[in-house]
Amino acid sequence: MAILTDAKARNMKPDSEILPHGGITGLALHPSTTKGSGKWVLRFTSPITDKRRKAGLGSYPEVGIAEAAKLAAQMRELIAKGIDPLLEKEKDKDAPKIPTFQKAAEILHADLLPGWKSKKHGQQWINTLVEYAFPAIGNLPLDKIQPRHIADVLRPIWLDKAETASRVKQRLHAVIAWGWAHGHCQSNPVDVVTHLLPQQPSKSVRTQHHPAMPWRNIPDFLARHVCSEQFENVTRAMLEFLILTAARSGEVRGMKWSEVDFGKAIWTVPAERMKAPFVHRVPLSQPAISILRKQMGKHDELVFPSPRDEVELSDMALTEFLRDANALSDTPNRVATAHGFRSSFRDWCSENGHSRDLAERSLAHQVENKVEAAYHRTDLLEQRRPLMQAWADFLKS
Repeated sequence: MAILTDAKARNMKPDSEILPHGGITGLALHPSTTKGSGKWVLRFTSPITDKRRKAGLGSYPEVGIAEAAKLAAQMRELIAKGIDPLLEKEKDKDAPKIPTFQKAAEILHADLLPGWKSKKHGQQWINTLVEYAFPAIGNLPLDKIQPRHIADVLRPIWLDKAETASRVKQRLHAVIAWGWAHGHCQSNPVDVVTHLLPQQPSKSVRTQHHPAMPWRNIPDFLARHVCSEQFENVTRAMLEFLILTAARSGEVRGMKWSEVDFGKAIWTVPAERMKAPFVHRVPLSQPAISILRKQMGKHDELVFPSPRDEVELSDMALTEFLRDANALSDTPNRVATAHGFRSSFRDWCSENGHSRDLAERSLAHQVENKVEAAYHRTDLLEQRRPLMQAWADFLKS
């Protein structure tokens, strides 16, 4: 039997006879209500029920002769293996749809978000995937993702942005592990991706610490750029308070009046605002108390509000101030960071004979040794008070 041609199919009329394909048993083009159009139908005997069945393969000319033949040939292969293609199609329709990587990531992100105390971290978590993963594998179903796909995501940043690559890799693993747990895939290709990538430099080589101002230079820096009455503003007050308390930027920027006890000279930072999940009490020196008293009346809730919007200041406020002041660090050609003043305080403690334990507790560092941590039942607040006053006296010297 001759193979059906486009010329013959285009001339097909509504009252025409069925046109067999000629190359695939049972495949034929049935006339439609419009000239030159029709419907592809494959007739076959079900290998399971032994009944005659019809499978629609689409409309002509949308589905061309070659494409219809390809679809019919695939069905014939299934029939030869004892599979009814229509029953198989019904199974696929009933089966749960495998989500794409992007959809899975968005679902997991929404599930995890309430448990993160930092909104910034939550936004960064999804942003790294949007930037690095979605363009390459966002549209791939989870069960189709192979180690080579993961390698394609990580390769552009694997060596040049090793820390970022490490975070992206962790998040890729989390998303696909979520898919594995929900039965959407049978393995996690992230587990073996390092076999497809070059070895990264060791973490000790690539770790960059926050640039810190040498502790001996801080009193002069404060006198020149921070403490003068002629240019007093909220950023300078906040920076001076940050240095006096050796606190983290986020802890000071989000500081609230409800956390301050003037009678006992204590600032209590709640656990949800701390890097480690525990309350941190800060003994306030006299200069720190003076700064707080000057800030009173500027805002009902925040101690250091943004002058324009009366909201929490961004970290860039301190960064830009330190850049403008050319606050040089101990790292060549690098300006000191707000976080770096914690390192300056720690160096001052070490070089001036102060207790390591008191210094670490003043910085709210967690005890690494679990056995040692189990015996730490007090924050040594009163023992830390003379230390913080001595630090304040040095800064004002």
